[in-house]
Amino acid sequence: MPVLESYSSGNREPLKAILAQQESWSEPGSPRISLQPHTVIAKFTPEVLIATSRKLPSRKAAQEANIQSDWAVRSFDIFVSLVAIVLLLPLMIVVFLLVKATSSGPGLFCQQRVGRDGQLFPCLKFRTMVPDAQQQLERLLAEAEEARLEWERDQKLRYDPRVTAIGEFLRKTSLDELPQLFNVLIGHMSIVGPRPIVQGEIVRYGSRFAAYCTVRPGLTGLWQVSGRNDVSYARRVRLDSFYARRQSLALNVSICFQTVPAILSSRGCY
Repeated sequence: MPVLESYSSGNREPLKAILAQQESWSEPGSPRISLQPHTVIAKFTPEVLIATSRKLPSRKAAQEANIQSDWAVRSFDIFVSLVAIVLLLPLMIVVFLLVKATSSGPGLFCQQRVGRDGQLFPCLKFRTMVPDAQQQLERLLAEAEEARLEWERDQKLRYDPRVTAIGEFLRKTSLDELPQLFNVLIGHMSIVGPRPIVQGEIVRYGSRFAAYCTVRPGLTGLWQVSGRNDVSYARRVRLDSFYARRQSLALNVSICFQTVPAILSSRGCY
């Protein structure tokens, strides 16, 4: 049977690889690898091993780098959300009053979404639908097969009868998501990240849900700058997973700059 002699600081003899009884374990006709006895495969001094190990980042260094990156992203989130809230607060008050004046029901819509580490948080939006939207959706999906198939595929309806007139405008301009700036300031969300999902969507992420949980959901992200609702759900999951693995302050800033033309074009906003 093959015997491999160990190498240690106390045994400085050349590494020996002796393959005994080769005929007994080789497949007939298979290529054979022959190592001559007492052949030096490699000889490392302890100094070489130490020098090599220093070139590899330690687990502690990697953790420190992740912490620094997380703090940089969080500082960026706090700064941007604070500035945006101060500048856009008058606009948010106007939008809130318009929602209240044009349809019955609250001005804000609050829904439990899945955040970092799988924790639920109250995600805020300006209400864009009628007050009994959930009941209307259930009736619509029960009666219209085409709508049911679209909902199962995308979790969205391109022509949703539940959306109010002012709600359609808010969605096309993304103004309905301005209250999420407060979610960012609190720490539930980030300026950039995956779109926050509801619990029913977890199963659609499959093994990629673990990556989703490593970052905070975002006000904007790769999904938004890639076409929003024109992007298939499967691709959205891949984009979220890609972002979670590559998150950095530089990537966040890049996505923020791409968000402005994406909003102005209203591509995929419905």
